[in-house]
Amino acid sequence: MSANRSVVATWIKGWALARGVTAPVAIPGGFRVHVGWPEQKERYVFPGMTAAFTNLGNIITEPWVFLKVCAPPDHVSAVLPAHWEIQSPGYLMMKIGFVPEGDVPLARGYHLKTALQLPVPVVHIVTDSGDIAASGRIALADDAAIYDRIITAPAHRRRGLATIVMKRLTAIACSHGITTGMLVATGEGRALYETLGWKLLAPYTSAVIPGNGSLGAG
Repeated sequence: MSANRSVVATWIKGWALARGVTAPVAIPGGFRVHVGWPEQKERYVFPGMTAAFTNLGNIITEPWVFLKVCAPPDHVSAVLPAHWEIQSPGYLMMKIGFVPEGDVPLARGYHLKTALQLPVPVVHIVTDSGDIAASGRIALADDAAIYDRIITAPAHRRRGLATIVMKRLTAIACSHGITTGMLVATGEGRALYETLGWKLLAPYTSAVIPGNGSLGAG
């Protein structure tokens, strides 16, 4: 199972915008992003399994270079040397046909804050004491909204805050005439997004040669 190259091109372009890193460049079979973080130097992203992906897995030996591909984990582990570590499964998802949605009322003690600066509007839900309970952002790229960093703090989960963040971000996308969204979800996030009408395009698997310490966010 693989994804359309143009879809992946738009997603990785938006991801780079959302994270404030260098724009992706096309390589044979995929894309490369110089990330420049201590625990993620570069990432290579492929719409599907290719000879170029397998070749990179064989020649890269330094830590914190990520290989990411729209394929199941077992397909990835089958072609990579043993020093690569397969991370938790991800899921490339899309929603087409956004419609504007009004803000959902928040429970007492929570407040919605929105920063509308382009190309990366950001939404926060904060508590009365100023703590960030939930947040998310979209990057507007190639007539699509790329959703990123949809996070709810552990103490504030199961209160519908992520749904409120998603709906607010969607309203922002619609205000710019954008009706298509893309994201990469965790297993837990996938369940939420499916309830909101998002569809699975492909599994999304990440691999890295870890250095000392814990893995950085992918």
